[in-house]
Amino acid sequence: MNTSKIISFVVLATLVIGGIAYLNSQKVSRDMVGGKVDVQTTMNKEEKERKYQVAKEITTPDEFINTGGMPVTIGEFVGKKVVLLDIWTYSCINCQRTTPYLNTWYGKYKDDGLVIIGLHTPEFEFEKVYQNVVDATKRLKIQYPVVLDNDYSTWTAYQNRFWPRKYLIDIDGFIVYDHIGEGGYEETEAKIIELLNERSARLGTDAVAKEKGTVSGVDATDFSKIKTPEMYFGATRVQYLANLPTSGCKDGVCNFTSSGNPALNTFELSGAWKINDEDAVLQGGNGSVFLRFSANKANLVAGAIRKVVRAEIYLDGAKVSTDAAGDAVQNGVVTFGPHDLYNLIDLKGNYGEHILEIRIQGGGVSAFAFTFG
Repeated sequence: MNTSKIISFVVLATLVIGGIAYLNSQKVSRDMVGGKVDVQTTMNKEEKERKYQVAKEITTPDEFINTGGMPVTIGEFVGKKVVLLDIWTYSCINCQRTTPYLNTWYGKYKDDGLVIIGLHTPEFEFEKVYQNVVDATKRLKIQYPVVLDNDYSTWTAYQNRFWPRKYLIDIDGFIVYDHIGEGGYEETEAKIIELLNERSARLGTDAVAKEKGTVSGVDATDFSKIKTPEMYFGATRVQYLANLPTSGCKDGVCNFTSSGNPALNTFELSGAWKINDEDAVLQGGNGSVFLRFSANKANLVAGAIRKVVRAEIYLDGAKVSTDAAGDAVQNGVVTFGPHDLYNLIDLKGNYGEHILEIRIQGGGVSAFAFTFG
């Protein structure tokens, strides 16, 4: 092995080790299911002060959406409303699966005193772009106020480490309920009702009864059957990349050759890729990503860095069928455009192990993460 190859192998191995160390030190997740803190019973303010924390205010917001251009604060609702603060980011599949519940609760209870504030704290740089978030809120049918927390100041004030996370703030401004990740929807709605009735008793308005109803836009997900973890492409978290460069790296661009048969819960690259901190970018020419996963759905957070880039999707060696294709795939082809989450595979509830190949036609795709459902 010549000197340039040795250097390339050492560099990438260092990135992999560094990525694992980063993960272990940060332990930030956006795919947790079912964490909660507490449920209050009726208390006076003095009792609440001894048990609960006062809600932190939104700090240094970058932009506001669905507010008519006006700022929104938590403090303005103390003594008047119940606030649900939802910390999310738009390319997060776990956040997207939660959004229909938030939309339903907002429609059902906003006239009874519920305010929802979506605190959009980005995981990736492209999620800091105001128009990207605006487009996402429209696509997800979000009508409640959204605040951009690009500098993580409010996230940090709440000492948060997860996407999504929901805090319920009562009429007195105390955080009385806290849920991490997906799930717990019936419990959360019951808590909303409880807090709204505390408010109605305080203000002398009509009590709120829990309404039974369906939530549209939700696919049932059996988390016990998802065997593959979220995977990142960027150098700081490149834990599951299975193959090393086959030749020397120049200006951060490395050439990869894939076996086409990666081990379970790993992926391989083929072609010339530049590995950045957050993403991997396919350079000029064609390239592929091979992934062996065990789940029902496979998604890729990605986008085109100039105009659009097409890619053919193969499942277990054959071009994906219409029955197994995700929402982003038409006739076996996905067109990458704006940076977002692209659903590539949807097995309609048939969880299992498969090999996915993304056969990219020309450079210019930036890949950030695989997520699963």
